[in-house]
Amino acid sequence: MAVRIDQLVTSGTFSLDGGTWEVDNNVWIVGNDDEAIVIDAAHDAELIYRALDGRTLRAILCTHGHDDHIDAAPALADRTGAPVLLHDDDLPLWKLTHPDRSPDASLEDDQVIDIAGTELSVLHTPGHAPGAVSVYAPGLGTVFTGDTLFQGGPGATGRSFSDFPTIVRSIRERLLTLPPETVVRTGHGDSTTIGDEAPHVQEWLDRGH
Repeated sequence: MAVRIDQLVTSGTFSLDGGTWEVDNNVWIVGNDDEAIVIDAAHDAELIYRALDGRTLRAILCTHGHDDHIDAAPALADRTGAPVLLHDDDLPLWKLTHPDRSPDASLEDDQVIDIAGTELSVLHTPGHAPGAVSVYAPGLGTVFTGDTLFQGGPGATGRSFSDFPTIVRSIRERLLTLPPETVVRTGHGDSTTIGDEAPHVQEWLDRGH
């Protein structure tokens, strides 16, 4: 049974350091007709649940702990029984949004998660957040980068818990080493490829923040 990637775009807000912004988030569903995982349960648990269309949800993976990527995770977990997985380094961010509910398990660097016979490899890619991860699916030729790498450059590093040199190192060492044809599916906005982004590393370094 073929594995496919479904994309939802949900709308809500992102809040940190005393500011709040309107945002649209990409929610990625990876699986077949029987089972799936969700990458970043953003804003609307009911919409994500309907998009599963009766499939068994095996896990909810959080690319990082910013509220716009995790705000719907507990409700979706309660609805489906699926565990919420987050890298331990982002627990302080998680607790800002969900102080009374912890993730169910941690995401570890180089951890492999199987869904519908397809392997997803967890890559710790800190910088945008300490526990930010990307999820690489070599069999699907794609990597889900959350807010670490976008079309045109790295994710923002101007707020608490973030660091520009760290995100550039993560991109150079963990992402740009992937095959150039790898499709980069981001946390916001349009997809790109590793090959399209690789030439811009020096430009990012020159630009700094």
